[in-house]
Amino acid sequence: MRVALFVTCLVDGVVPDVAKATVRLLRRLGVDVEVPLAQTCCGQMHINTGYAGQALPLVQQHADAFRGFDAVVTPSGSCAGSVRHQHPALAARSGQAGLQRQVEDLASRTYELSEFLVDVLGVTDVGAYYPHKVTFHPTCHSLRVLRVGDRPLRLLRAVQGLELVELPDAEVCCGFGGTFAVKNPDVSAAMLSDKLRHVLSTDAEICSAGDSSCLLHIGGGLSRTRAGVRTVHLAEILASEPVPA
Repeated sequence: MRVALFVTCLVDGVVPDVAKATVRLLRRLGVDVEVPLAQTCCGQMHINTGYAGQALPLVQQHADAFRGFDAVVTPSGSCAGSVRHQHPALAARSGQAGLQRQVEDLASRTYELSEFLVDVLGVTDVGAYYPHKVTFHPTCHSLRVLRVGDRPLRLLRAVQGLELVELPDAEVCCGFGGTFAVKNPDVSAAMLSDKLRHVLSTDAEICSAGDSSCLLHIGGGLSRTRAGVRTVHLAEILASEPVPA
């Protein structure tokens, strides 16, 4: 099976360790994942802000970059959701039948990381070791668009040494919402305040999630509380291993 990593522009530009962790994890599980260098932004930000015309070439570029792979995996529920739902809708509205067929085919082969591990590889115990108290924030796109359900939690529960604690009101948005946080900063800050209060109430050392964008938002708020709670992407936890004696 030929598998490609869809890095995402946010991960590539801001938190590249998430992509590296995803590669380490997949290769440990026997997946020889490739990273197509032709990939760029998938156009989600453009679509979300109403720039459909500007997004269309990015959608075409994305489809071309991942042509020929059996599966495309990404450590981002947000970007996976865009490829699976926004790209086909935009291609259909464009009237380009060829592009529509291409993006619909790619959508059927695109997976968020936890989906790929549980549904495609059929594993929940990935051999990880992470001796920390962790709470998990299910991001909006993974929860509501992709409907990944409890897949991330099943993976975390199987991590050796990890204590998973339930996050109160976990399904409530953290307030990031992509450009929402820029357009509605006061509302975003209020939503973030609620999320931080719930995270801190768990006494967890780590707040994890499957989207780097939400973790950057939550992590910025946590750093200002000086409570010592860190944010760590799901891929980084699952890629962790015991330190050799």
